[in-house]
Amino acid sequence: MSTTDAVAASDAQLSQGWHTLYTLHGRIEARLDHELQSKHGLSLREYCLLSTLRPQHSGEGGHLRMAQVAEAVVLSQSATTRLVTRLEDRGLLTRYLCATDRRGIYTDVTPAGLALLAEAEPTHFAVLREAMTDAAAQPELEPLVRAVAGLHAEPAASRS
Repeated sequence: MSTTDAVAASDAQLSQGWHTLYTLHGRIEARLDHELQSKHGLSLREYCLLSTLRPQHSGEGGHLRMAQVAEAVVLSQSATTRLVTRLEDRGLLTRYLCATDRRGIYTDVTPAGLALLAEAEPTHFAVLREAMTDAAAQPELEPLVRAVAGLHAEPAASRS
């Protein structure tokens, strides 16, 4: 096999792998969005934003700037600003200026936002488990499900 053929085969394999990952992601995202929306009035993007912001804390490095939030929820800065505004209008988030850099804007989850997130989490986890179980039953998706399940698994050596 020539180098050109090997590269073409590798590219085709990479493309097929990406398509499989994209399919798995799309199926799970659609299910999560539908269930969160119907049961809690919360889109998956809104849920992810609240979940991303919840662990913030007072003190140095305790808050994410809007650019960091945008990166964490995989949206443009303008789309993130619109999403934050929507949640702020619903009373789920608040925004304020950074005390040390007046150009910086921070966002905090309100008690109402924390309550809604706590209410929605069991739905999120149940739908995610179900969607991953369904995907694992499909031979082309099973290796990805296994890989995702192992992403943050504790290494065997540190469990003892």
